[in-house]
Amino acid sequence: MTGSSGGVDEAAWDELGSGVRGALLREGDAGYDEARSVWNGMMDRHPAAVLPCLGVSDVMAGVNFARNHGLPLAVKGGGHNVAGKGVCDDGLTLDMSLMRSVRVDPGTLRARAEAGALWRDFDHEAQTFGLTTTGGVVSSTGVAGLTLGGGIGYLTRTHGLACDNLLAADVVTADGRLVQASENENPDLLWALRGGGGNFGVVTSLEFQLHEVGPDVAAAIVFYPLAAGADVLHAYREYAEGAPDAVACYAMVVRGPADLPSEYAGQPVLAIIACYSGAVAEGLRALDPVGSFATPIAATIEGTPYRAMQQMFDPGSPHGVRYYWKSQYLSGLPDEFLETVVRFAREMPGAYTAIGIEPLGGAMERVDPAGTAYPHRRFPFNLGIWSGWDEPSEDSGVISWTREFFEAVVPFGAGAYVNYLSDDEGGRVDEAYGDNYARLRQVKAQWDPGNLFRVNQNIAPRG
Repeated sequence: MTGSSGGVDEAAWDELGSGVRGALLREGDAGYDEARSVWNGMMDRHPAAVLPCLGVSDVMAGVNFARNHGLPLAVKGGGHNVAGKGVCDDGLTLDMSLMRSVRVDPGTLRARAEAGALWRDFDHEAQTFGLTTTGGVVSSTGVAGLTLGGGIGYLTRTHGLACDNLLAADVVTADGRLVQASENENPDLLWALRGGGGNFGVVTSLEFQLHEVGPDVAAAIVFYPLAAGADVLHAYREYAEGAPDAVACYAMVVRGPADLPSEYAGQPVLAIIACYSGAVAEGLRALDPVGSFATPIAATIEGTPYRAMQQMFDPGSPHGVRYYWKSQYLSGLPDEFLETVVRFAREMPGAYTAIGIEPLGGAMERVDPAGTAYPHRRFPFNLGIWSGWDEPSEDSGVISWTREFFEAVVPFGAGAYVNYLSDDEGGRVDEAYGDNYARLRQVKAQWDPGNLFRVNQNIAPRG
């Protein structure tokens, strides 16, 4: 073995390894590098050990070990967090990726997912029964991480955020106990888990409310030339502001796929991506206008499997490339903002960079902002500047563009979505929680007064 032991005696590591079902991995062991890798290739961290957990007992053992030895403790679910918070240097990483079971009960419209499950796992099981809940729009995202930070997706306007559909969770706390958080048991903890991230314990399983969606939905995928950006985005604004709750319509700037005409392939183009969560025939009528915002390069409006819709962005979000994001909730889409988007889109760097205007409102808006840890219920849109690229030599240029773009749009909104915070944005955590931040600090002080769970977008315990 080579590398850091985190200041812990080797005999203690041996004792931990012999007392768990998962195979404790140290630097130099086969599988260590894979286990410490996360989706964002910029994050190259070296924990003293990685513990692939096979069950709750392993999680409890890992939490107790990290606390007793004063080690940083990271929790890796899907590993998809852009800030790379699923892994730490010189501490212990709990790798939950082997705990991926999903159990669906179609009779009660409930599903329980383990902490390592991905949204593709969840949808595979739930869509067998024509059911699902709000998930992300990249299927390799972890169920737990997305939900604990809020969870924006195609069903947000119809059925609320992922965290709004969280009914209960099993949690290993900082003192090594397993507790349940629900409306009837530890309701303050459930409130905090609905958007407060991984600050309060290790969530080992989550129970969700299910809804009848799919297996087919109406979907629209329409590409427009960036030269028509002003006309398209003005038409998008009018359409999105008047759309029914069943419509989720995204306006995006992406690199044109290879099957577009050669002058657009690989170049920034406008993409209108929409999903209707009700009956397909009804949805096709509702989505028809998005194909005529201007003269499209290509347009497809048809019924498609919901699972395919959930996986559509997977090729543009590969594991291991370099990512840096910025985000902000938007009070509206004034002309000046739309002009700024088009201006920066013309110089968009990075092979995997995308700009997204995400539709909010609907069901998520009808939840009391103080009813969950996630507070930003009154904004109609969210802007994501999702930069992605291949080579370290591109770092400076892409990150500078991302920051300049963000500074230019700051006047048009407020707040931050915690799931989109990059590694250098820990100072924006209070923006992510707004008026709920003080209460979150109180709950943190109750459940984790020593801040053991700090390898995250951290909420410091009050006092």
